[in-house]
Amino acid sequence: RDPLRGPNRSTSLFSIISSTMKSAILLSLALGASAFTNVANAPARNVAMKESKADLEAIAGKLNPAVGYFDPLDLAGADFWDQGNEATIGFLRHSEIKHGRVAMAAFVGYIVHANGIRFPWPQVGGGVTIEGNNPPEMWDQVPMNAKLQMAALIFFLEWYSELGGRVGMDPHYMRGGKPGKYPSFNNEACKAAPPGHFMLDLFDPFGFSKNKSQEAKDRGLLVELNNGRAAQLGIIGFLSEAKIPGSVPMLSGVIQHYDGEVMAPFTNADLSLPF
Repeated sequence: RDPLRGPNRSTSLFSIISSTMKSAILLSLALGASAFTNVANAPARNVAMKESKADLEAIAGKLNPAVGYFDPLDLAGADFWDQGNEATIGFLRHSEIKHGRVAMAAFVGYIVHANGIRFPWPQVGGGVTIEGNNPPEMWDQVPMNAKLQMAALIFFLEWYSELGGRVGMDPHYMRGGKPGKYPSFNNEACKAAPPGHFMLDLFDPFGFSKNKSQEAKDRGLLVELNNGRAAQLGIIGFLSEAKIPGSVPMLSGVIQHYDGEVMAPFTNADLSLPF
């Protein structure tokens, strides 16, 4: 059975991606894709960051001993926005983790939708139906208002994650905070919310990880980074083959062709938008 096209195909791609898919399902966190967000312009001096270039080199050896530390552009030695090298490393680490999480969600989501797996209720209200099992084409069928709702949610999540210590949250990832850590919705910054306010957090909403040892958490981070890197390659491979048949030989004849523009979130059906 073909994992990308349903029971009418016989390709065994499932055997290639199943192990990555299982890990990705557990690790995916559907955060906003816009990781490249600048921090406040305050100087980053006298701030004890959690990681340095030496730490990156040590992590790289654990992630992939065969490749090791690979930074041909020397980004880890850069100084973005005059914030200092340590703040730059915090930004780069946070960006990689977030992009990996988004890619894992996209990778698994592509496979799920291509297999025709659906919730038992309508995906969109108002009697609108989403037909087919070609993920990019399915996205094109989503009504404009629904796309704008998703964009608004992503904008809020991005805005909230950037507040940092300025409003009583954990320090910002460019100010000594932990890269990749999403702030809780139940902290000091939320005390102004209505009485009885409670929200599940994006990370570990049911508290399964809070009692894990530091060793287990460190290993989990390495697993997440590796799966995120693999997922980024995976989803780009899916989209490349969908747009340019034969560009990914292993996926040739497996991924359905897509005639639209994979890099455009809106289509001609959304011409009423002011942008």
